[in-house]
Amino acid sequence: MPFENYSIIESTLREGEQFSTATFNTDQKIEIARLLDAFGVEMLEMTSPLASPQSEADIRAIVNENLNLKVLTHIRCNKEDARRALDTGVDGVDVVIGTSPKLIQHSHGRSIPEIIELALDVVTYIREQAPDVVLRFSTEDSFRSREADLLRVYLAVADTGLVNRLGVADTVGVALPSQVYQLVSQIVRLTHLDIEFHGHNDSGCAIANACAALEAGATHIDTTVLGIGERNGITPLGGLVARLYTLDQRYVDKYDLTLLPELDRTIANYCNLDIPFNNYITGSSAFMHKAGIHAKAVLADPATYEAINPSHFGLSREISIGHRLTGWNAVRNRAQTLGLSIDDDTLRAITQSIKQQADVAALSMQQIDDMLMGAAQ
Repeated sequence: MPFENYSIIESTLREGEQFSTATFNTDQKIEIARLLDAFGVEMLEMTSPLASPQSEADIRAIVNENLNLKVLTHIRCNKEDARRALDTGVDGVDVVIGTSPKLIQHSHGRSIPEIIELALDVVTYIREQAPDVVLRFSTEDSFRSREADLLRVYLAVADTGLVNRLGVADTVGVALPSQVYQLVSQIVRLTHLDIEFHGHNDSGCAIANACAALEAGATHIDTTVLGIGERNGITPLGGLVARLYTLDQRYVDKYDLTLLPELDRTIANYCNLDIPFNNYITGSSAFMHKAGIHAKAVLADPATYEAINPSHFGLSREISIGHRLTGWNAVRNRAQTLGLSIDDDTLRAITQSIKQQADVAALSMQQIDDMLMGAAQ
């Protein structure tokens, strides 16, 4: 099965740095890298050493941590970038060049034959300088590129036998899952190489597209914590985990899921963000049950309304009580939690009182607890 053999390339320290409020210092990067390593991601992608002197120093600092994960850096398709990247001691180099008409015209100005010539020159240079380094070649803006152009480039690079994997990038978030599946499966069939998918979330399809890539045979998915990145960011780590968990928990058993809340809180803090209320797994409403019929069923068997078990992430569910939609089963559960013995008729009467008061304003848990303890006396 395609979901049983994949790796995460965690790009919070590369793509994530391109998010509007992300400016990580060295100590913060080390903390993030250690957390991601403890979580169990297989690879960590960092900003190009040519971005700034500090970027290069930060790569060296992370390399010196001797983490279990492989440290990669993302570079443009040229020899100077490659030379500087290799000099940092990274485990892998991710080479990228744009292939869409827009990027050809407004970015680097090279024709497809010139792109191929440059790509072959750079990957050959890298492999000559570092025979054991993990080498990826990716096109940028793959889904606005002409398919014939893409395949010419991929096949030319694949035929060298020098790269470990090819990258497919939905750089502006325009692809449908069906398009991702079609392109990735075609490249897998033609090249028999590992395939990495990098999907932006501009139109809300990043997670679905990542899963479509895996279904088609992709072996690596790029993520960032909370999905931060350029514009609306890319596939969020927590979102990918949630999606795969609901397919089969075994697909994510290799990761320490209990660290996901800490990762989300850490990045939210460093980027001055609030974690969205509906964030995958760690949002404040992710395991909140309110309606009476929902609460009754969840109290009997949480799986009735939960596809994800919060305890697997070190979290707990919450039953909201102080509102007009509450049910007496939820009120009874609260009384039992408090160790109170109250008969069912009294509990039903308290529930009706809560509903009537909540028609004016929601009640706090303390108010409800006071009502229950008063009834128990």
